[in-house]
Amino acid sequence: MNQTVRLPVKRIGYSACPHDCPSTCALEVEILDAHTIGRVRGSKDNDYTAGVVCAKVARYAERVHHSRRLLHPMRRVGAKGSGEFAPISWDDALDLVAEKFVQAEQRHGAESVWPYYYAGTMGLVQRDGIHRLRHVKKYSGFHSTICVNPAYAGFAAGVGKIAGIDPREMVKSDLVVIWGTNPVNTQVNVMTHAVRARKERGAKIAAVDIYMNGTMEQADLPVLVKPGTDAALACAVMHCLFRDGFADWDYLEKYTDAPRELEAHLRARDPQWASAITGTPVETIEEFAKLIGERKRAFFRLGYGFARSRNGQANMHAASCIPAVTGAWQLEGGGALHVNADIFKLDMTLIEGRDVWDRSVRMLDQSRVGAILTGDKEALADGPPVDAMIVQNTNPVSVAPDQNKVKQGFARDDLFVCVHEQFMTETARMADLVLPATMFLEHDDVYRGGGHQYIILGPKLIDPPGECRNNHEVICALAKRLGAEHTGFTMSPRELIDDLLRRSSRGTLVELEANRWLDCQPSFRQSHYLDGFPWPDGKFRFKPDWDNVPFRSPYKEGPIKDLPPLPDHWTGIEEADAEHPFRLATSPARGFLNSTFNETPTSLANEQRPTVMIHPQDASALSVADGDLVVLGNGRGQVRLHAKLFDGVRRGVLIAESIWPNAAYPDGCGINSLTGADPIAPYGGAAFHDNKVWVKLAPDAAQHHKRVHARL
Repeated sequence: MNQTVRLPVKRIGYSACPHDCPSTCALEVEILDAHTIGRVRGSKDNDYTAGVVCAKVARYAERVHHSRRLLHPMRRVGAKGSGEFAPISWDDALDLVAEKFVQAEQRHGAESVWPYYYAGTMGLVQRDGIHRLRHVKKYSGFHSTICVNPAYAGFAAGVGKIAGIDPREMVKSDLVVIWGTNPVNTQVNVMTHAVRARKERGAKIAAVDIYMNGTMEQADLPVLVKPGTDAALACAVMHCLFRDGFADWDYLEKYTDAPRELEAHLRARDPQWASAITGTPVETIEEFAKLIGERKRAFFRLGYGFARSRNGQANMHAASCIPAVTGAWQLEGGGALHVNADIFKLDMTLIEGRDVWDRSVRMLDQSRVGAILTGDKEALADGPPVDAMIVQNTNPVSVAPDQNKVKQGFARDDLFVCVHEQFMTETARMADLVLPATMFLEHDDVYRGGGHQYIILGPKLIDPPGECRNNHEVICALAKRLGAEHTGFTMSPRELIDDLLRRSSRGTLVELEANRWLDCQPSFRQSHYLDGFPWPDGKFRFKPDWDNVPFRSPYKEGPIKDLPPLPDHWTGIEEADAEHPFRLATSPARGFLNSTFNETPTSLANEQRPTVMIHPQDASALSVADGDLVVLGNGRGQVRLHAKLFDGVRRGVLIAESIWPNAAYPDGCGINSLTGADPIAPYGGAAFHDNKVWVKLAPDAAQHHKRVHARL
């Protein structure tokens, strides 16, 4: 007799992807029971997500129900970094954190406590509530520099704000230029809309990048450049546009600041000049310029990747100038978009405790955490040492630059560190106390898009496992023990979301729940700056005032005075030299998102192992074969990983897709052992894709080669 197999009854819950990706996808989640999820899909009802989500988020059940999730608080009992922990109750754990913070404050003042966080969740309540504790207690502040600063500065230098055309207009374009980002790996929705434009309108897709990645392979015209040379390409393209009559002089005279000066400046920056810098053939540069000139309805989707260089701000600015030369901004589907950070205008007063923020309290540079924890006087702003930390939503021992110095700092015996995490990351292993954290489906939060215009609600859909607590609970519990008083500590996440929406004139939580998301895109005229760009004279800036680019932070660093006065290739990068003949970029892997997902079985299986892509001719000159273990090094450190011969890079360029756990490397040194923490002008930032290195066959691999040769 046949028996019917009953599958669990499923309902669909609605949420938003919480991760550090501009797509911020609207999600539909299969809920199997109060603790269990099934498949995750992109919402078809949301016209930006358009039913598509990346593979790693689609299988999010692998993370939620992972056997190695942290479930209980633990206190270190062995040496720092040993991974030896013993159980501790939540009350005792929180009491200990409060005790250590008070002791640090008694020794060196409140600024010796440094709450450290980033974008492991992009939820506004759970990510940013840590500021409320910081502001009430006057703990050291935090310059957020590790991601957006060079890109934001470069875009705002010309446009005047961090906002562009509606990303949904991509389908109305005749040309989609994807520059400095690999959406096949990192923003899958960009490809959704670009491919739709190609199918429906016959649009062309051009991609500019430093290696032949998945996006470049799907492009009608891939434009391969060397790292840090994008501005040279942009200048040559504009040279051709002026030369060949594709410049829109009516638009230029009305909407830009110095078009005649720009034209004169670019006369010497022709494709031959750019080719010598970028490695891109003259013919490709000419073809790219012609495509842009003939297809004026061009959508420039400008990513973060090409700005993660010491000259990244100049690269971004130069690329953003092209649609101003052609006047593409006037047309639907024409113009530029980096992200839409400035359209939302959200009032974070209660979430962040901005009403009690004392601006005299010192601010420390997130990217320079290694220098700060090792006592660098300048990095500490001539203030006291950092003696106590709580870390949420980030994994600096893996993702921060100058990793060897970061490790040295976290190994200090006199530094108390509490890490609130979902897995035993490299940073958690260095902690004195590890607290188990919820995942996004296990708490309430609200999200805003980066690459789109939606505010999206992410309600709690399932109960957390074990003793996991969300960030808001932990911060509020610490505040109570520390005597920190603020209205935000007495409110639930839902109450904070409602307050945020009301203060920002964005409706109420009830309304957002009913609609699932809120469209905040400004009007066509505003998005295309048809009434002028947001400068006093209303004109796009070909000549940036780099010292006064509008930005959210007063922090200024780096060689600001050396930045180019007009779009140009600026050589302020870590140039290859005789000792370090290769340029290394640490581009995002498809299966990981920073250090998230590098614990999930499918991502690990797909990515296999840490590798470095090297051109076959470069490999031959080094006697390196495909799969060999090689050593990359510079003055900051050395990394061992396997060579992957790949002719989709320029000679002298190395690509190490990351971020793998440190433990995945033979000696435990991850790829950020090679990246620098020196700040990018004008507002700081880390140059993850701008590193000079040497390469050699690893000693054990060299011995293997000798044995093989002897046998032959």
